[in-house]
Amino acid sequence: MSPVRKPQVRVRYSKLGKLRFTSHRDMARIWERSVRRLQLPIAYSEGFSPRAKLSFGLALPTVFESEAEFVDLTFTEPVGVDALPEQLTEVLPQGITVTGGVVLEGKVASLQESVEATSWSLFVDGDLDELRTWSGELLAADELLVTRERKGKSSTDDVRPAVLAVEVRPNADTEVPAAVEIYAELATKPRALRPLELLDIKSPDLTLKRGRRINQFVTPVGARLDPLEVGAAEALLDAEIAS
Repeated sequence: MSPVRKPQVRVRYSKLGKLRFTSHRDMARIWERSVRRLQLPIAYSEGFSPRAKLSFGLALPTVFESEAEFVDLTFTEPVGVDALPEQLTEVLPQGITVTGGVVLEGKVASLQESVEATSWSLFVDGDLDELRTWSGELLAADELLVTRERKGKSSTDDVRPAVLAVEVRPNADTEVPAAVEIYAELATKPRALRPLELLDIKSPDLTLKRGRRINQFVTPVGARLDPLEVGAAEALLDAEIAS
């Protein structure tokens, strides 16, 4: 007899302002403390040093902001998901806002496994027309070579399949001191292309003023969804099977 599946909730949150200097590991500790402070019925791992069962998605590079981070929380009993975003926001540090939550039903792939693309706003100084020419050359290229270090060895990869979209536009964010916003959509598989790697490809000498992850995407049945839309994805899969 298989064990009873514990209730799981996936929440989305933003990480803005000074919190961009907080590392992925420190964010995990912040979430553990906040869950304990709320006295939520969080499940714990077994062993000598039990840890709260929190499963995070793709690590956000330190010094980057985000409007769409995700974490899966495993509980020992069901919790009210409607009130959870407000409750968590109240105990999390300023700069973190929980913006949504869903109960995970059935077998759901982990965030690490299911996210296939991410979108970014990269704020830089530079000439708008020059950068638009650069973005057009990226999208028109047959290959884009990037040299990376892996375990002390250099390798050169063609990352063109990972560049899904690039759009250059004037910066409209008055909180960021930069002239230009580069909006980019980058694949995460088979290996993620990092935003800073994108800026180094055939580009003018660019200095990143601010970076922000805008969203993350899963494509379970050909539809592009964010990780909170698991229920919609399963409904599409059911419809596809029925047809």
